[in-house]
Amino acid sequence: MTEQLLYTSLASFEAARSLVQAPAGHRSGRLHGHSFQAKVRTALPAGQVLFPGAEVSELRQQLANAVAPLDYQSLNERLPQPSDVHLARWLRDQLAWPGLETLGIQSTGQQGVDLGRAGHAHVWRRYGFESAHQLPNVAQGHKCGRMHGHGFEVILHAALAPGQDVGDTGYDQLDALWAPIAADLHYRCLNDIPGLENPTSEMLSSWIWQRLKPRFPGLTWVTVFETASCGAHFDGARYRIWKDFSLDSAVRLEHAPENDMRRRIHGHTFTLRLHLSAPLDQVMGWTVDFGDVKAAFNPVFAMLDHQPLHERSDLADGDCASLARWIKSQTQSVLPQLSRIDLEENPGCGVILSWGDQASAY
Repeated sequence: MTEQLLYTSLASFEAARSLVQAPAGHRSGRLHGHSFQAKVRTALPAGQVLFPGAEVSELRQQLANAVAPLDYQSLNERLPQPSDVHLARWLRDQLAWPGLETLGIQSTGQQGVDLGRAGHAHVWRRYGFESAHQLPNVAQGHKCGRMHGHGFEVILHAALAPGQDVGDTGYDQLDALWAPIAADLHYRCLNDIPGLENPTSEMLSSWIWQRLKPRFPGLTWVTVFETASCGAHFDGARYRIWKDFSLDSAVRLEHAPENDMRRRIHGHTFTLRLHLSAPLDQVMGWTVDFGDVKAAFNPVFAMLDHQPLHERSDLADGDCASLARWIKSQTQSVLPQLSRIDLEENPGCGVILSWGDQASAY
């Protein structure tokens, strides 16, 4: 299977704006401000950075430089309608990077827009609800067989038509579509809802899809966070789950020049996300049990967490790309459903290593 490696970066800026084309009286038409985040995923051909292994830190600096002119500024002075979509397109034009896969603008923690390679825009909005559930088909003694609860989160992703914009009024449309779904789920036992008798994350994501897609043809996928560290995607045909891990590890970059601080022994709190793709088990209602993922990965985790990774002879270097490839080599035999690895050395800054037919679409 073809392997794809993308580097990711995130940069924040504080800015004010007024969406002057909003309907009369809409709150977004007033001058207001956000803590914006710009996010990119890009391929970096060899030779674009100072030395192999410097890709993540140099991309982070390049993106920070690109958004610096926006920091503590009025966005209306730079573009006439500074909605999330227009802001993302403006920033993409400023960067003009070869290999840019996606560029996103997140105006709040609950909403944002991502531009794909061809310029197509996806809008997303995050929601939450508090519910109880139990999984009726698990083995006796499995903790999920007991009645318990979660603060679930859901992200709805939708494709915009070419040239279409979405300001805060567009997010309002998503809110209106979500409201009746939330009324069904919030402060409920999910098992009591028709169609959710076996309320796994996968079943919940497809249940939401089935109710929204007929009313909202632009819906592209539904993301369900069961906890902050695990959840499921559904795109109408395929499921993908993920499980997060936090690694506190020491590294050094072997190819850095002698006088570069990155050559010194240093460390990161890495965030690792394992993505797994598999057909749905029709009895269990899941693709892979989150607990099984954790148990299978534990031996690899032990080799990484609170360890001096620069001392491993089988690890090419201490950069995110080398680490992700090493994790893939150690994990595929015990988790054959593994299809993607996200590894960040700082929030939003790292790599996505993917393979298979789902690649890194979301």
